[in-house]
Amino acid sequence: MSSKPDGLIEHRLKNLEHHLAQENPVLLQAVQSFRALDLVAYRLGLLPGDASFATQIPWWPLIAVLGTFSSGKSTFINHYLGSRLQRTGNQAVDDKFTVICYSRDEQPHVLPGVALNSDPRFPFYQISADIDLVAKGEGERIDAYLQLKTCPARQLKGKILIDSPGFDADAQRTSTLRITDHIMDLSDLVLVFFDARHPEPGAMRDTLDHLVSATIKRPDSGKFLYILNQLDTTAREDNPEDVIAAWQRALGERGLTAGRFYTVYSPEAAVPIADESLRRRFESKRDADLGEIHQRMHQVEVERAYRIMGVLEKTARDIEEKTVPVVTSALRLWRRRVLAGDAAILALVLVLLFGVSVQLGWWQGLSFQPPWSGDPGAAKAGTVLGVLALLAGLAIHFGVRSLAARSVLGWLRRQVAAHALRGDVLGMFDRSTRPWRSIFLKRPAGWGRRSRAELSRVLDDTDTYVQTLNDRFTNPSGDEGAPPPAVASA
Repeated sequence: MSSKPDGLIEHRLKNLEHHLAQENPVLLQAVQSFRALDLVAYRLGLLPGDASFATQIPWWPLIAVLGTFSSGKSTFINHYLGSRLQRTGNQAVDDKFTVICYSRDEQPHVLPGVALNSDPRFPFYQISADIDLVAKGEGERIDAYLQLKTCPARQLKGKILIDSPGFDADAQRTSTLRITDHIMDLSDLVLVFFDARHPEPGAMRDTLDHLVSATIKRPDSGKFLYILNQLDTTAREDNPEDVIAAWQRALGERGLTAGRFYTVYSPEAAVPIADESLRRRFESKRDADLGEIHQRMHQVEVERAYRIMGVLEKTARDIEEKTVPVVTSALRLWRRRVLAGDAAILALVLVLLFGVSVQLGWWQGLSFQPPWSGDPGAAKAGTVLGVLALLAGLAIHFGVRSLAARSVLGWLRRQVAAHALRGDVLGMFDRSTRPWRSIFLKRPAGWGRRSRAELSRVLDDTDTYVQTLNDRFTNPSGDEGAPPPAVASA
């Protein structure tokens, strides 16, 4: 396990620093803190030398567009971009996650999923490994899940959009759900679309459960916007107020108390509403909601900076408050099993030796009289046998250590999943159970005063970064004196 980043990771981090030096100096400083965090992780065995916590998060602002198929996601994206980039239709027209980013080239390009899987700047870096964990062999089919599209729209500068396949169209695909959850975790803003043309929200119970019930308890639930789309069609066929009320009840029944609920439709694809007063009322509400949604999409560049600071702080705290205690508990369990195994084997060996010595007549009453007693030559042979027995005992002990370590891995994997621990926790445990480490060492390898101090500095620096961001966007005192420190915008 390396104690420093390898050449490839170092090259990627330097490229990231070069990009951020011109875009956002505060985030440039955050990369330095990620480097410090990596050094602690290398020392613990939590990261290999070809990995970095900095490459496990997207550094560009990220907006995810999720929802049911034919809910108008692609039409909304086209309207936002002012370009017919995404295919639209009443059926599921695309079964891939599409990452959309800015390009100066006037001609849009479509690139395969491997372009995302192999680039740490995008949110799907090495996602194929995660897909393989939930669907064996599917990681090799990364192009069947992802694609990258470029677009010259100015609205895209400094941010990334992700258009998802219809949620209910892929509800049985475990790997698709895994990618959806991954997107929700990493995004700065999540737009969740529902189709107003389906006035019975109860028919999509599974969709609502995953896109609403599973999100409202998240600490970042405020980044989810719930959008009832294509209300223009509903206005012609149903009482729109009843439709809106039905959806609001459905979301409320699933505990929705955070996030905004919007009602919109695409101006370009709108179905004419004959009733003039109704049309004006719906257009007014649509324009107001679209304006607010677009404002949140513009604001995502600010939210991105806070999101990265939050990841930095959470990663540092999780190492000290979750990962180290879990591995310490695993070592304690391992130690008990090693001692129990050693004791059981020692007891078995002593019983066998006693039985053999009795059969060979080496006992005279309660006195042990082996054949080599009083015979120098036999004593030397006994000494050799003793040394061989000691070596055999050591071999057995290390075998017990190895078996005990393997027996703990199942428990440790469950803890990793339960606490959502990042990094190679099993590798950290393996490093702490190497043969040269005493079973009586209670702390994981690499964990001590130095590592604690480095994590403390990272947390202190994170507070400073957040304060610098706050100085840019807030001024509670109303002081009109010196301007706050400048931070370049994306």
